[in-house]
Formats: sequence, C-alpha cells, structure tokens
Amino acid sequence: MKHFFTFLTLLFLSQWTIAQQNTNLVFFSEQGQQFYIILNGIQQNPNPETNVRVTNLIQPYYKVKVKFTDGMTPDIDKTLNFNPGTETTYTIKTSNKGETVLRWMSEVPIAQAPRPIAGQNVIVYHDTPLSTTVTQTTVISNTTSNPGTSEQMNVGINVNDPMMGGTGANINMNVNVNETGMNTQTQSTTTTYSTTTTTTSGNVGTVQTGGTVGTVQNGYVMPGYNGNVGCNGYPMSESRFNEVVKSIEAKSFDDSKLTMAKQVINTNCMTSAQVKRLMLLFSFEDTRLDLAKYAYGYTYDIGNYYQLNDAFTFESSIDELNAYTSGFTR
Repeated sequence: MKHFFTFLTLLFLSQWTIAQQNTNLVFFSEQGQQFYIILNGIQQNPNPETNVRVTNLIQPYYKVKVKFTDGMTPDIDKTLNFNPGTETTYTIKTSNKGETVLRWMSEVPIAQAPRPIAGQNVIVYHDTPLSTTVTQTTVISNTTSNPGTSEQMNVGINVNDPMMGGTGANINMNVNVNETGMNTQTQSTTTTYSTTTTTTSGNVGTVQTGGTVGTVQNGYVMPGYNGNVGCNGYPMSESRFNEVVKSIEAKSFDDSKLTMAKQVINTNCMTSAQVKRLMLLFSFEDTRLDLAKYAYGYTYDIGNYYQLNDAFTFESSIDELNAYTSGFTR
C-alpha cells in the first residue's frame, strides 16, 4: 500500500510538471482592431493581427502590452496571471466608459483547448527580439569643369521590416545642379545592416546590431522542404520529442496516451514524421485517425502529410483523412 501511494504521488507530480510547461494565451479583438502582442518586453507576432494565440508559456504570469496599429487606440499595459496547464482567452473590447480594455474571457485545460480557427495566428513564445534588414545604397556622380560645376546625387534605401507585414519600402531621392561640365567621377557605396526591434514600456525602436550582409530570416526552414507550411514556429526538437514518446509509452491505457499526446501537440509545432511516430504508438485505427486529424493544425510540413498514410491499415481511413485535410481551414 505504501508503494501504491508513492506511485500515485510521483504520477501526480509528473502530470503537474507537464502541465506547468503547457500554457497558452489567446488574445482577440471584438471590434477587429489589429494589434501586436508584447510579452515581457518582447514582441511576439511579426505582423499586426486581430486574433493571436501564444503557446509554450512556462511562467504563471507575464507583463503584456497590446499595441494597436490604427494610430488612435491607446496601448494596453497589464500583468496577466493564469493557471498553468491551461489555455486562457482574453478579449479586447470597449468598456461601458468607452475605453478599450483587456478582459478575461475563459479558461480550459490544455487537453480541451480547441483547434486553431481560421484567421488565428499561432505563435510559439520566444524571448528574443524580431530582426529587420536595412540596405542603403548611395551613388554620387560629380562632373566638374571651369567655370561651372554639375553634380547629381541618387540615394536609395530598401527596408524589409516585419512591422510592415514583411514587405519592402523603397525611398529614392534625386538632386541635380547643372552647369557646364567636362569631367565625370562616379562613386558607389552600399551599406547593409541588421536591426533588432525592441520594446520598452513606451515605444518600439530599432538598434543596429552588426554589419551583416543578406536577408535576416526569422522563421524556421526545413532543409530540403519547399512545400506548404502549417504551424508558425520551430518544430519540436528530436531530443525533446523522444522524451515525450517515452512518457506516452509509459502510460497503461490508450485513453491516457491519447490525452497526453494531444496535450503535447496542442502546445508545439510538429513535423509529419513526428506525428506518424505518435500514431504508431496506438494499436487501434480509429485512434490513429483521430490523432492524425487533431495534429494537422499543428504540423509544419503539411506537404508531407501523405506519409501518414503508411500508418493506416484501411483505405477508408486514408480517404477520411484526405477529406479532412482538404477541407481544413486555419
């Protein structure tokens, strides 16, 4: 009996530790204002959104700033406290006093959290700032003679900024002063540097971080994969995934295994190969199909999802999964 209670205590502590690491926050605007979510001073979504889900939060509270892009709505600053192992939803709404406020709406355990809905941007929490690449090219042409001079200056600046939706902005300026000219000299200088977006309690600014030439890439790119991308974030590392597989295998019942698998999927970005490995932990076809459907919204390389077909015994399961993925909307 003593060993039995010890086992129950260890099981409880194990589940509590897992729950500690699986927390989501959802923010959405009732009026449709676009905003950035900033947690502990770090901007999470690179583009302004109306509905944002931030996953993989491990602390019980965060300092949050909701920064609006309409130029009229004041920013919201608040400290959020929430229960570990849950998905907590906050709504951005207009109060009875006409103020834009952030209000608690609902809370559910991670295992019961709904799939991402259409138009919802899912972000894996990160504690490093977003980056920006700025390329500046200056071309100066001088023509000189006696008694006059002729000078032409062309300045071009290209900016690729996540705050502008990932698009570039071009600024060109030409200045001409013409008199009699005979000799021409041309000089061209190109400077490229990366900047990091940081946020304080006041404003968003940029800081130059080095003389790197090239494009700064914020998102994950799977080597050798050029297909469609599903979840927004870095897939779970193989070392961590192997630990998850061991934990699921240790469960005695398929229901417990499925619940834990969904908990992990719900707070992580997966690969198709990882989803297939999870499916093979179950003996029943219906359970594998249920898991494959659930995981589709949390999979990075959805172009490889056909590989899951090998985990099914019946063609009807393959057809049902294909029908589900074909009609899936984020």
